This record gives sequence, C-alpha cells and structure tokens, in this order.
Amino acid sequence: MDSPSRKSSAIQRWLILILIGSSDLMTGELIRRQFRQTSYQFPMATNLTQSEIRTIDLFREASPSVVHIRTAEIAFELGRFSLNQSKTPQGSGSGFIWNRRGHIVTNYHVIQNADEMTVTLADNSTWNAYRVRVAPSKDLAVLKIDAPENLLKPIEIGASSNLQVGQTVLAIGNPFGLDQTLTTGIISGLGREIISVTGRSIRNVIQTDAAINPGNSGGPLLDSSGRLIGMNTAIYSSSHVYAGIGYAVPVDLISRFVPQLIEYGKIQSPSLNFTGVDDFVTGKLKKNGVLPPSIHGVMVQDLVEGGAADQAGLLEIRRDESGKIVLGDLIMQLDETPIMGSNSLLDALEDHKVGDVVTLTIFRNNRKLKLKAKLQDWKNE
Repeated sequence: MDSPSRKSSAIQRWLILILIGSSDLMTGELIRRQFRQTSYQFPMATNLTQSEIRTIDLFREASPSVVHIRTAEIAFELGRFSLNQSKTPQGSGSGFIWNRRGHIVTNYHVIQNADEMTVTLADNSTWNAYRVRVAPSKDLAVLKIDAPENLLKPIEIGASSNLQVGQTVLAIGNPFGLDQTLTTGIISGLGREIISVTGRSIRNVIQTDAAINPGNSGGPLLDSSGRLIGMNTAIYSSSHVYAGIGYAVPVDLISRFVPQLIEYGKIQSPSLNFTGVDDFVTGKLKKNGVLPPSIHGVMVQDLVEGGAADQAGLLEIRRDESGKIVLGDLIMQLDETPIMGSNSLLDALEDHKVGDVVTLTIFRNNRKLKLKAKLQDWKNE
C-alpha cells in the first residue's frame, strides 16, 4: 500500500509518551563531569549474594557492547567576507555494537537531526560515525564507525517472541550522559504499542519497570542471560522523567530489519502497492449511505501498474461509460485478519514477507469476493 492516511490512536491527554534521547546536553554534561568515570577498579565485595554476582558478571560481559552516541548540528552564517561555520551539541543517546564491521544500532530519533555524530566505546575511545541507513517508521538507525575489530564486541542477540511478564531484565545506557549505567527490573507488560516519529505504530513493544531516562534511547534491554531482547526507546510519563513505565522495541523486529538496512539500504516492506482512500472519506461514504454501515476496510483509489493489487485483479476508482464514478474494491480481510482501516492493513502486511501469497476478502458491487495476491516490496513511486 502506498501511503493512505495513518492516524495515531488517541493517547490519554494527561500522559506524555517521551522518546528518551537526551536533547538537553547541559544537564547531562554537568552531571557527567561531576561523576566522570575513572580507571579506578573497585575491589569486589566479599559478601555478595549469588544473584548480585550474576548481575555483576552479566554487566561486565555485556557493557563492552554498549556505546555512547553524541550528536551535533552544524550551522552556517554568512559573514561580511566569509561563510562562518559553527557546531552546536545537540543530543546524547545510547547504542550497541551489531557486528565487528563497525555497525552500530540505535534509535532513529537519537540521530534524527544530527549533522555530525561520534560514538564512544567502553574503552573511552571516540570515533566519528556516519549513517548507513535509517528506518524512521521503526525508529531504527544503523551507524558505522571505522574502529579496529579488537575494540568491537557485538552484542549477543536473543529473542522476544517467548518473553514472559515478570522475568528479570537489565538496561544499560547513558542516562544524562552518565556512561555505562546499569538498571534492573522486570518485564511489566508485552504486546504494547508506541507511535514512531512518522506516526506509524510500532507493535509488540516490551514494557519494563527498569529505570530508563533521557540518554537511554538506543541502549539494550537484556534478559537474565545477557542477551538482547529489546532496544530502550521511550517512557510514559506526565513529567518527562521516569515514572516506572519504559518501552523497548522488540529484538525480533530489530533482527528482521537491521540486516536489511545493512544489505539493501532500506527495509523490505511487504505491500499490495496501491494508494488507498483516506479512512475519513470511507467513513463519510458509510455515513452517507453510499456503503453499507457494517462494511469495513480500505478502498483502492489508485493501482500501481504491475503491482500486487493490480496483478491480483483488484479494481480502482474509475468512471463507467456514462461518466459515473464507480467505487474501487474495498479490502475487508487479509487471510484471517479483519481490516478495519489503513493502519490495520499495514499491521497485517507486516506479519508477512515479500513473496508471500495472501487471500484478500474484498467488497465489490455489493458482494464479497476472495482474491489471491503475491506480496511485493513497497514501490515508493
């Protein structure tokens, strides 16, 4: 589907969903200077519990895979005789090492407006970074640094499909610029949904009570074995500070799309390749009696020639021989999933891969039909 209107679901007005990349470097830098890490090694306490020893070992094992990302904006000012350039620190966030080729994964909103980026590794070495590719609708970004392999320890990848509410999690990041900060908690909820910077929903998000604050964005959420299960992304708060509810993008989404960004330079988006009628317009057609009130779905406005919908035999809005407008097909169901509107169609498509064959239930001329369609990559034309 090309780009029908994507309206975010209503969020309680008294709560604010905050993306947790730190944009206020003043506070973070002051704190970081006051509590700057040194090379001093604290002795191991002798009266630790087995649980504490396990947490310490997990942190020591995983923390070398976590990085600190700083961004800056470059401004140009035309002087009397020259063009002056100034660099302004913009934000701070976290990320993790994906592979020994220097690929770093973080949230898109961490580097969204950055002109320059640096990545600081666990050994405090700092490297210039550049964007490989981004996927704003997934709040994903892949950066690259040219650091030697011996400094790059890829994070261990886990799975998010079999997580359970109540299991222990660990978050590592750089809140307020404080490098290599560890917090612990549990999974408080599963199957949550947050809204990306594009207005598209990100599904199956992990909810945790592990403390997450500005600067934690892009950092890893780990299970009790130290494996990546999510990327810390947002908090739900009325005061812009941590209030016990944090959200992490699930690792299954990351594992699916990051390799695509690295290999293809974009994510492959299973699509029917058509432009849909705005949901608001479809609602008006039902209200005015043009469509039955019980009918739901997405109407085909324009077909992409040779696209999946076109090849499946769907019909777009057109005029008959007398010049009368004939409505396009209305997609009511994809396989067993009811299609209530544009977002639900996009969500249903995301559960599939390019090349999958799906069954569409459509409404045409006051009757329902079933058609087969082979999904294609989205054609951004």
